[in-house]
Amino acid sequence: MTPTVGIEETEIRALRFAMGLSLVVGFGMLALKIFAYAVTGSVAILSDAAESVVHVVAVSFAAYSLSLSLKPADRSHLYGHDKISFFSAGFEGAMIILAAIYITYVSADKWLHGLKIENLGKGTLLTLAAALINAALGGYLVWVGRKHKSLVLEANGKHVLTDSWTSFGVVAGLGLALLTGWMPLDPLVAMLVASNILWTGGNLLRRSVGGLMDEGDPETEGRVVQVLTQATSQEGIQFHGLRYRNTGSRTWVEVHLLFPQDMTLATAHRLATEVENRVRHELGLRAEVLTHLETLEDHKEVHSHHPSEHIPE
Repeated sequence: MTPTVGIEETEIRALRFAMGLSLVVGFGMLALKIFAYAVTGSVAILSDAAESVVHVVAVSFAAYSLSLSLKPADRSHLYGHDKISFFSAGFEGAMIILAAIYITYVSADKWLHGLKIENLGKGTLLTLAAALINAALGGYLVWVGRKHKSLVLEANGKHVLTDSWTSFGVVAGLGLALLTGWMPLDPLVAMLVASNILWTGGNLLRRSVGGLMDEGDPETEGRVVQVLTQATSQEGIQFHGLRYRNTGSRTWVEVHLLFPQDMTLATAHRLATEVENRVRHELGLRAEVLTHLETLEDHKEVHSHHPSEHIPE
């Protein structure tokens, strides 16, 4: 049995609005940082602008991914399109890493071939404004992504927050350069920013691979087991063979339910449906629940004859 949980129209509108806002603000911040670099020549500000270029490209891909992930299942994608979320997160992580490599290269090149910085105070203020805007936007995107279980939007929000921390780091470094007059602080700050970006990009890539490989999550498993234990014990039945996976915006749960041999099929079907509904309700997730009905007395014997169907406990 596979009850389907749809996505509410209000939820779709919230996700699309958040992604559209991210794209519009991303272009605005890119323009602001390019202007700041043009008036200063600061390699730290250039590194911040380079990260924003990557961000705009990544958000464009994420917007497409979000749109695709919201499409219902069809004949060519029987389980829906949710897993595009993991491709999007991986793409964004790879872009972040490329930005970090570019920032490190430019910083070293500028340091070796001479530093020339002008209007540093003005550039610092412009970068600070960009940092504050991105911090507010990133927090909003992560909140909406977690609320609606959208990995695409959450990853995008974390990228925006990374962008804001990059800008704050640049502001701190440029402020010290203004106070001390030691200009090598400019490329040093850029390199520190690059190392932080590498860390974030690596985490996004790891999460992407984990999702595509259906990596287990102890927290999710603990919640599912708790709900199933309560639901089945109240109905006087048992369960085994639990499997689950996250497809990016929903959780799929598969489990074998064990009923007394003398119970009628109609009663077993009704109880299984109640268990499925309770799992979906109490997990607080968009979930697909698939149950397989077995008799308690002979299920081990049946599985012993079909070892390929056995699921480790």
